[in-house]
Amino acid sequence: MSDQISSRLPLKFISGIESLVNEGYYLSASDFVREAVRDNLEEIKEIRLREVSLNDAKEEIYRYLLQNPDSYPYEIANELWLELSLVHEALIELRKAGKAEDVE
Repeated sequence: MSDQISSRLPLKFISGIESLVNEGYYLSASDFVREAVRDNLEEIKEIRLREVSLNDAKEEIYRYLLQNPDSYPYEIANELWLELSLVHEALIELRKAGKAEDVE
């Protein structure tokens, strides 16, 4: 699902984006904007990851998996704002306890 957002940019930004598109770095201005937004959100997300204990992570992940059973570890980490390594560790323990399964 997607939505459209309008934004006014200074001409020097527009010129820079158009140059990158013309040089073949991006397919279009929209492609550039999508990638810039995605990169920025990922960078901010890395800063804002929550620190929780392994037990708390297991509880949150278990509840998440009840609603989203076919989720991959990186999806869980992104949705719950957790370190991917913590998600992997929690999933190992949840699998051992029979509370999670591998996604095929």
